[in-house]
Amino acid sequence: MTLIILYVLTFVIFLGLDFLGLSYLIKPVFSRDIGPLLLDQFRLLPAFVFYAFYIAVLLYFVSWPAIAQDKSLLWVFGNAALIGALGYGTYEFTNLATLKDWTPQMVATDFSWGVVLTGTSATLGVWGTRVFS
Repeated sequence: MTLIILYVLTFVIFLGLDFLGLSYLIKPVFSRDIGPLLLDQFRLLPAFVFYAFYIAVLLYFVSWPAIAQDKSLLWVFGNAALIGALGYGTYEFTNLATLKDWTPQMVATDFSWGVVLTGTSATLGVWGTRVFS
């Protein structure tokens, strides 16, 4: 039951925070630089598949070990931030290397957001699971 609470809580936190980040941090920068390439409505299925898998990986490598081994929340944030740097960095730096209209500001904005988002979501998920379990 603890694992289910951890997954659902982390998923909801990540989704809620990312909605805010995408709306107010990412969209303005991406709209300015690659606006014609953006969809009017995002595709729900690919987004859900990403979120579900990303949170599962985050739990496997960071959150569940933190629960099982009673790791500190600082440990959780640091390790989750590394996963965020890997995931978002792969996407952003690959695009910067291969796409002509990708900009350093897009990379800096989305990469930073991914690191903070991942670290914060994992930390709050672990904290909340400890409180509720």
